[in-house]
Amino acid sequence: MELTKRSFLAAAALAVLAHFSMPANAADMIGNCELSGKKGSIPITNPAKAGQFTVVVSLPAPIWWNGDTPETIKDGMEYCFAAEIAWRAGYDKFELVNVGWDPLVTGQVTDFDLAISEISITDERKKVVDFSVPYFGSDIGVLVRADAPVDEKSIKQKTVGVQQATTGATFVADVLKIPAGQTQVYPDQGDMFTALAAGQIDAAVTDTSIVLAEEVKTKGQHVVAGQYKTGESYGAIYPKGGANNATLDKIIQSIIDDGTMSKLADKYLAAVWGKDPAKVPYFNVDAGS
Repeated sequence: MELTKRSFLAAAALAVLAHFSMPANAADMIGNCELSGKKGSIPITNPAKAGQFTVVVSLPAPIWWNGDTPETIKDGMEYCFAAEIAWRAGYDKFELVNVGWDPLVTGQVTDFDLAISEISITDERKKVVDFSVPYFGSDIGVLVRADAPVDEKSIKQKTVGVQQATTGATFVADVLKIPAGQTQVYPDQGDMFTALAAGQIDAAVTDTSIVLAEEVKTKGQHVVAGQYKTGESYGAIYPKGGANNATLDKIIQSIIDDGTMSKLADKYLAAVWGKDPAKVPYFNVDAGS
């Protein structure tokens, strides 16, 4: 009995020692994201759904959101950005909801705190949703099959794919002025890239940041042939007139100002792309006209 008691006390002592030997600053995590801010440093008091923080996304979005469903995603550039926002707002986790792209950018989605989905800020969209401060810049890129090159002159004679209700779709129609008969419109990125692989279109036109990720994903079977300078910026979408919008802007600005956003971009974007987006050649809009 005495031996058993001594063994128990020894084990208890080791447990206490182990507890106090743990680093005092062990990393705070949401998913696979190591958080840098202080929990609740800029709290929100009236979330869209009581007791939780709700983030909306339109999938798929590889590298930005690594996984095919909300349940499987644990990291990615925008996932960790959302995690940092939730943490600084005072939450240990967040609910991720997948929605269609068109309903998202036309203000039809409800019951969420913010949406993060590589969404370009436009005046037209501002009529129905509110945007955060810009957090990322992206031009419009042209993705083609490596065995079927397209250049700034030939693109206007090719069949081009765009995603419905995106700035890429508007750019192709209004700036490049590619006829509707040469344009195929898809409900999401995945369908557009599948059509490119199947030879149903000659080029897919959307944000440079997105097509660079697809080039990596296809291991060079698809390549970014060029890009157009547009000066676009991504912003998070807020519910129109939302009570927490100004507070969430403060959180996002703090993430930008303290260098966290740059670190996320270095980890998830620059390293994976394998190239500087600025080194992708710029196409002339008027070429081939």
